[in-house]
Amino acid sequence: MQPVDFTTLTAACTELRAEWIPGRIEQVYQRDRYTIALCLRTLKQRGWLTLSWHPQGARICIGDPPPRIPDTFTFSDQLRHQLNGIALVRIEAIAPWERVLDLQFTRRPGDPPIWHLYVEIMGKYSNVILTGADNLIVTAAHQVSTQQSSIRPIQTGQPYERPPALMGTIPSLAESQEHWQERVSLVPGSIQRQLLKNYRGLSPALVHSMIQAANLDPNQSTETLNPSDWQNLFQCWQEWLKILQTNSPSFLNHSQPTTNNQQPTTNNPPHFQPGWTKEGYTVINWSTLKIGTHSPLPFFKPEKNAQTLLNSYYTAQLNRQEFTQLHHQLTQKLSNNLVKLYQKSLSFQQRLQESEEADQYRQNADLLMAHLQEWQPGMQAITLLDFETNKPVTIPLNPEKNAVQNAQSLYKRHQKLKRARHAVEPLLKSVQEEINYLQQVDASLKILENYNSSEDLQALQEIREELIQQRYLEAPQQQNRNVPDVSAPYRYRTPSGFELLIGRNNRQNDQLTFRTAGDYDLWFHTQEIAGSHVLLRLEPGSVPDEGDLQFAANLAAHYSQGRYSEQVPVVYTKPKYVYKPKGAKPGMAIYKQERILWGHPQAGSKYPMIEVF
Repeated sequence: MQPVDFTTLTAACTELRAEWIPGRIEQVYQRDRYTIALCLRTLKQRGWLTLSWHPQGARICIGDPPPRIPDTFTFSDQLRHQLNGIALVRIEAIAPWERVLDLQFTRRPGDPPIWHLYVEIMGKYSNVILTGADNLIVTAAHQVSTQQSSIRPIQTGQPYERPPALMGTIPSLAESQEHWQERVSLVPGSIQRQLLKNYRGLSPALVHSMIQAANLDPNQSTETLNPSDWQNLFQCWQEWLKILQTNSPSFLNHSQPTTNNQQPTTNNPPHFQPGWTKEGYTVINWSTLKIGTHSPLPFFKPEKNAQTLLNSYYTAQLNRQEFTQLHHQLTQKLSNNLVKLYQKSLSFQQRLQESEEADQYRQNADLLMAHLQEWQPGMQAITLLDFETNKPVTIPLNPEKNAVQNAQSLYKRHQKLKRARHAVEPLLKSVQEEINYLQQVDASLKILENYNSSEDLQALQEIREELIQQRYLEAPQQQNRNVPDVSAPYRYRTPSGFELLIGRNNRQNDQLTFRTAGDYDLWFHTQEIAGSHVLLRLEPGSVPDEGDLQFAANLAAHYSQGRYSEQVPVVYTKPKYVYKPKGAKPGMAIYKQERILWGHPQAGSKYPMIEVF
């Protein structure tokens, strides 16, 4: 995940200061344990300022509104108590080239600040800390005890101390090319490594783009550069510094005198241009700087501002990360439960198979009682002729018991196995129903194999909530993230133009089958195979042709456990013939008056999906 570097932070804060300050704090909401959202109201607009101290995705930007679910975090309670109703009037860097911001709050613009919210965007050491005007810490997103750090503890009531200063030379427009080149090439190595090693305020993504803009290879050794290469790279270096100084000189917090190496920027000053690259994002469009004969970046898709860029990138990246972790957790849990249930089912089946021999024990006991005279003391087995077949039957005996006692033991064994059948059959049925349910959930997980949109994450969270409700998972200690609404199903369009809806999980399956479905629709599902509920929406009087039915059957087969088979039996019927048994688990249903089609999963995988609504 690409971290927010100094350049990106400068671009974001330049926009914030220009468009959102001063702004009144109307609400404070904590999305998760790493993210706070402050609702800002200006004279022109209203938005949510996102402050994140995530170890990999720390950032500050205008983000999406929070969900309509309760906020139960204590950190947001403390911020809400202090900041609600007052104004954010300034965003300043606490030191040159540092990724630590001081958000200052007052009762009204022009008054001295009464609260300081320090946002430290420093990778795994990121934090958000509130202090009063006296610089004493009131609360912090992550408190650090003296046992955790003797260098810089962060605790309530203690004075706020700045993070230790970074090592490395501060980039400056005043530095000549000769001095800059000497510093970078003093120790031979790759260009990217030498720039990152010798100067602060850089990031791998920034340096990589800068070197590419000079038509060089980031892994190229400094020993292989000719004078023209050095000149182009230094020009890129200076263009980067000009953009920083022109757009936010106060953010650098120190002066940089002009040298003869600089080009005048008063007529057409450079500016930030946020956009997407194949590797991630950038706030500088290097291809427009026209440096030497460099090649433009392979791909650059402009974005309207840095706020939208950062919000979209980190929302998607963190969602994908959470999706992967949650998918693995649920898959492992289901796999473990299914293995145990399969073993339990096998044990019950073996016991039922043994109970089928109950009548044989009774017959052997009758046979033994009829031939008591043939028994001899100490016998371990006796062979007698069967009553019906007249064939010899060998009956094992306990040599310590007489013939009558052995017969009584056989009668008791017969009764025990007979009782076991009545006890085991409902248990086996219950286990099989549980296996069918978990296979249905497992099919939903296999359908949600990859992250493509936020709907995928929400659908996965719904599966987790369902498993918590069904007591397969324990609820987290801080249960504050109940999924409020049902996520959207997959959506397709049949050859005749009919809408086709496919459930992503059991919650959606129940929604489609028992709430969304109308009298004229058709319901599809794989026959005796776990899979999604598929709903073909039809208007009154509409009749789907064979192509539409086959289209739906192919997709029902694709979104099932039989998706890797050549063909899968698919049933379809009217929704009014689909029932949910009393006490059945989510997603489970029975049907009647069905018809059968053969669905082809591979054909269904090639159908284009309509965007989620």
